[in-house]
Amino acid sequence: MKNSEDSKSSSSRRDFLKTSGAALVGSAIATGFGSLPAVHAAGSDEIRIGLIGCGSRGTGAVENALGSAQGVKLVATADVFQDHLDDCLKYLSQFKEKIDVPAERQFVGLGAFEKLLALDDVNYVILATPPGFRPWFIEATVAAGKDFFAEKPVGVDGPGIRTVLKAVDDAQAKGLHVGVGTQRRHQTGYLETLKRVHDGAIGEITEARAYWNQGPIWVHPKEQGWSDVEWQLRNWYYFTWLCGDHIVEQHVHNLDVVNWATNAHPVSAVGLGGRQVRTGSDYGNIYDHFAIDYEYPGGVHVASYCRQMAHCENNVSEALIGTKGLCQVNKYTITSEKSWRLEGKDNLPYVQEHTDLIAAIRGGKPYNELKPVAESTLTAILGRMAAYTGQKVTWDQALNSAENLMPAKLEWGDLAVAPVAVPGETRLAS
Repeated sequence: MKNSEDSKSSSSRRDFLKTSGAALVGSAIATGFGSLPAVHAAGSDEIRIGLIGCGSRGTGAVENALGSAQGVKLVATADVFQDHLDDCLKYLSQFKEKIDVPAERQFVGLGAFEKLLALDDVNYVILATPPGFRPWFIEATVAAGKDFFAEKPVGVDGPGIRTVLKAVDDAQAKGLHVGVGTQRRHQTGYLETLKRVHDGAIGEITEARAYWNQGPIWVHPKEQGWSDVEWQLRNWYYFTWLCGDHIVEQHVHNLDVVNWATNAHPVSAVGLGGRQVRTGSDYGNIYDHFAIDYEYPGGVHVASYCRQMAHCENNVSEALIGTKGLCQVNKYTITSEKSWRLEGKDNLPYVQEHTDLIAAIRGGKPYNELKPVAESTLTAILGRMAAYTGQKVTWDQALNSAENLMPAKLEWGDLAVAPVAVPGETRLAS
């Protein structure tokens, strides 16, 4: 049963989607998608992909999927912008017989997602839009009874994560297969390293460190003729309602490794962050650095750092400290009484994650990666909330938060930028 806040949040999200013209969740359920049987590759076992979100990551995900198994074809695309869709199909045209997307299966606009989801012969949906939309797209895709692959993270706030956690159960009840883009969970080096950690190679984990410190990323200054909404959607990385801030959109990978290694999620977090370099209006309302102290069960503390600044030392890594040794996870190295380092070549994890999902679909084996990635996403959200407010925030506070980052109404036109969070002044939502 949903509590009253869940119901209120779900209702407001559906109202937003209907108002925007997308009707992505409420309309999908109302038109009967929820009663459809699960759609699996059958007969020829052909995987027929419908891509939602035709930017660089969505285009890359399709390329990865096309190379992951035999009998895979792209048959439909959807994006809010025509140029994104056109660029995607132009790039993918090199794959020739694996691309079959006539004009009638190319959908553009705020309602594009629903139109693609309604296609009967799409049996493998790739969700690669900005993360703010992901919970509601996941909900609607599950209601449609389709197997899917969702990029990470899977939400940007507590209400979104609650929606995703419900979708975990709904997908399992329908026998759906769900993959999520935390590719390290399909990477030979990470798999072999963490298997040894779980087998006790470094003893009990007592501390950990996680980093994603890198240089600046792309930015698209507002162009003449763009409305506020178009600018924010095209510049989605810089708005918390769309990306969750870079601790959520990017650092989630490292935090996922820590959760995976410890078989747990944090119980609380304290931290700090801010905008020291990216201070102009072009950069929306996100921070450019975070430093978080997560506390895990048993008093285990994890030091988490992420930064997007030029001319600084870069570091993307995860380290574990145990009672019997150390593990530099990203280097596939264990230092203990029985030291170990991975020998041989690594695999291609962006391809492997689709290979594994398609194999499960064709083999009729249960497969659902949604819950652990939802928890890793909430781990990142928890850290953001602690930094934004300057307060200690608990896991339950983050999960049950009423903070709803999605604008109350979304349509082409004006949309004010939410103020940048100020620790000590920004408050936790009740």
